[in-house]
Amino acid sequence: MKSGTFRLSRRAMLSAIAGVAAVVSFGFGAPAEAADPLKVSAIYTVPVEQQWVSRIHKALNAAEARGDISYEFSENVANTDYERVMREYAENGSDLIVGEVFGVERAARKVAADYPETAFLMGSSFAPDGENFSVFDNFIHEPSYLVGMAAGKATETNKIGMVGGFAIPEVNRLMHAFMAGAKSVNPDVEFMVTFINSWYDPPKAKEAAFAMIDSGADIMYAERFGVSDAAKERGILAVGNVIDTAADYPGTILGSALWHMEATIDHAIEAVKAGEFKAEDYGKFSYMEYGGGSVVLDPALLPDGTVEEVEAKQAEILDGSFTVDVNDEEPKSSM
Repeated sequence: MKSGTFRLSRRAMLSAIAGVAAVVSFGFGAPAEAADPLKVSAIYTVPVEQQWVSRIHKALNAAEARGDISYEFSENVANTDYERVMREYAENGSDLIVGEVFGVERAARKVAADYPETAFLMGSSFAPDGENFSVFDNFIHEPSYLVGMAAGKATETNKIGMVGGFAIPEVNRLMHAFMAGAKSVNPDVEFMVTFINSWYDPPKAKEAAFAMIDSGADIMYAERFGVSDAAKERGILAVGNVIDTAADYPGTILGSALWHMEATIDHAIEAVKAGEFKAEDYGKFSYMEYGGGSVVLDPALLPDGTVEEVEAKQAEILDGSFTVDVNDEEPKSSM
């Protein structure tokens, strides 16, 4: 084993727009004055500490710190209340409204249609809509494949447990990519897969992980909070998802597939400032090519040579010679 922590390199984030000319545009709306920060509002159905939402929150805070935007948000908004909060932000003059509408697609799109001068950027499983409803998603299947390779090398029982929130495309594709990466280096590895049908229920995720560990899993894929706690308590390894929690679980997290929302958020800000915002799919900005995803590994928890093998595959992804498949179907246990 090697000591220390090694972070695989990733391409730099898209730089923030340097300035905006105060001229009339024939695109979406009119360009904002360069000196005036955009008014950006965000609506979250879970706490901002939750993995997925925390990345959006982080990127928006960074944009506010640069002076590009003023930022306000609402968290723990119930689906039944989501439309009302969207309308309130639009009525109060928000230039850009960001959120995740997986459970309220129809209502959210209706709101966007009612406020054509407001830009909407929403996490969604579906296509952009109208003139002002753009969508994004966490396409971090590439780093998920890479950390899967590390897990495939590290397992000793050849049994890996996987606990997810809901079996939706956003989760399914990451699990499939992880499994493919593990299989690519260890054809004998098997998987136990379960979904807790909640985005934020750490105790339930922890209990699901305990059951898999009791069945022989020596590595846990922690798509939800609570799984790494179970791994730590039982003295086995875990794989992080979306954020790096290694500091909270020393000696437990062998690696993580990270999501970076800066490229997505910065593109939207630039478009609104330039008066060119339109309905488009921002999914590509989560790819490693755009700095939207990366991998962090702990060499001390991995067999010798693993980091180098993963880094070589990353280079193939970045130069286009290797493509990680996107599989949105529900993953199944193989044991």
